[in-house]
Formats: sequence, C-alpha cells, structure tokens
Amino acid sequence: MRKYTRPVYNGCSLQDLKGLVFDKVYKREENPAPEFSNEAIVFENKDEKFILTHWQDCCESVVIEEIHGDLEDLAGASIVQAEEEYKNGSQNGGDLTETWSFYKFATIKGYVTIRFYGTSNGYYSESAGLFKLVR
Repeated sequence: MRKYTRPVYNGCSLQDLKGLVFDKVYKREENPAPEFSNEAIVFENKDEKFILTHWQDCCESVVIEEIHGDLEDLAGASIVQAEEEYKNGSQNGGDLTETWSFYKFATIKGYVTIRFYGTSNGYYSESAGLFKLVR
C-alpha cells in the first residue's frame, strides 16, 4: 500500500524569485494544501514551485481581488522585480481591520501587480505570503 505524503511548503522571501525563469505562472482556484486559502498564484518550472497565497488561520478572509497585467508575461523570462506593499484600514467603526497587499512583478516581457484583500477582527493575518515547495 502506498502511503500518501502531503507536500511541504516553506515560507520564503519575494526576493527568492528574482533572477528565476518560470515555465508557467498561473492563478490557481483550488486549495494547494490544507493550510492555505483557496486562491493562489503559482510560479513553476521543472526544478521549483512557489505559491503566493494566504496561510489560512481561523477568523479571517483573504482573496485575490485583482490582477493588473498578464501572468503569462512572468513566464519564459527572468524575474527582475519582486516587491510587496501594504495598505491598512478598518471598517464598521473599527470592529474589522482590512489590508490590501500589492505584489509587483516584472520581466522584460511586462509588469504584473496582484492585489490581495484581507479582513479580520484585527488579531489574524490579512496578507499573503510566498511559499516554496520542498521536494
């Protein structure tokens, strides 16, 4: 009987993407691992796989709200820019906090900005992170 082993992802920095060339970069709607939210941006080549997603906890919601640019521009050319920026706010008179996370990527083919939107009671993380599959 074959034993199932769950994939292991380690957190890493966006800077780890700089200089890498990916065969494909795409938005994934299904859950890549139980600890992650459903939506993810996947960076993949024959040797490495990274996912940009939210590490799901209890009482928060984080979704990909918008993608400016074409994810295909991030495949087939070296990543020359990988940056993140955050903006915070509150709603309902301060009962809920919200965070907009902007992830900016570029190759010689073009620029892509991915905006995540997160809300919580202020105790939980509302942003995304980059994770690398350990093979």
